[in-house]
Amino acid sequence: MTKQELIAAVAIKGEMTKKAAGIAVDMVLGVIEDTVVSGEAVKIVNFGNWEKKATKGTEGTIQFGDRKGEKWVSEDSFKVSFSAGKGFADRVKGVTE
Repeated sequence: MTKQELIAAVAIKGEMTKKAAGIAVDMVLGVIEDTVVSGEAVKIVNFGNWEKKATKGTEGTIQFGDRKGEKWVSEDSFKVSFSAGKGFADRVKGVTE
């Protein structure tokens, strides 16, 4: 689903204009993004959790080509992690209670 399709679906489900739905979607996504970038986790019960996680840099040796044998190093970095909440995960699995 594209962002525009999401906005259209929210507009239909929320019985609002696409413009209003677009503003709401942008605000929610913006708050999630700003919060995670700042280092805080976003936890929505039964839906999921987003958090910023550190990744350790690695090093190795180039195995092929003109630069074979040269060492390379990747820097430490960060990634965004999303884990589905129980309610969401159960719906995806088809589990009903």
